[in-house]
Amino acid sequence: MLKIENLTKTFGSVNAVDNISFTVDRPMMIGVIGASGAGKSTMLRMLNQLETATSGKITVEGRDITGLKGADKRRWQRDCAMIFQQFNLVPRMDVVSNVLHGTLNKRSTLATMFNLYPSEDIHKAIDILDRLGIAAHAAKRAEALSGGQQQRVAIARAIMQDPKIVLADEPIASLDPMNAQIVMDDLRRIHDEDGRMVIANLHTLDTARRYCDRVIGMRMGRIVFDGTPEQLTTGVARDIYGADASFSEAATSTSLDALEREAALA
Repeated sequence: MLKIENLTKTFGSVNAVDNISFTVDRPMMIGVIGASGAGKSTMLRMLNQLETATSGKITVEGRDITGLKGADKRRWQRDCAMIFQQFNLVPRMDVVSNVLHGTLNKRSTLATMFNLYPSEDIHKAIDILDRLGIAAHAAKRAEALSGGQQQRVAIARAIMQDPKIVLADEPIASLDPMNAQIVMDDLRRIHDEDGRMVIANLHTLDTARRYCDRVIGMRMGRIVFDGTPEQLTTGVARDIYGADASFSEAATSTSLDALEREAALA
């Protein structure tokens, strides 16, 4: 389904992503972990064609999508939705209109200029918001919502595209533990119920183990681990993060249980 071969992205003299290869043969929920600067975000941006690879190849269902341009690139970005850490919503626009922005790649310029949407799309957007538990906020401005609610609006906008692949770049990094759990539950349901591939960049080991079928660890632009959550031991995590024996998993955790245990030990 997805094949990445010798993918490299160079900025000046730095290889942000350095000759990585992996294959995904079926829709899965994949977590990508590693320290800041490991190349996780750059890899996702190349998958979505927000960045152009310096070398290497990305193939999806037998089609080479590396370096697409124009209408072909826009069609691919519709099939490969991106969810960002900072939501990327239009703050002063109402929630349902933000969700409807997921249809921009298939609408005419005139319809986009005058904010014209078919009633079918409006009903679909509200149904998606209802599925995510936030339909009651459809008429509110996005800026009036909490961070967790805004991230669910961003997820709804991505699903409005009806993508084959959902990419999530640090989707819970700016959220509290409770909202982080809600967002990750939603992403997992999208995979389980819709059969979509979900690839999420994550900082926390407990989240990767709990939600993902497969975990890829990156360090200095290279893949240094690719396995199951059960294989992601503390020793493996130390290697991924380049840490010594003092490395504490609790310090990287967003789970309520782990934070409560750490507080109790303090």
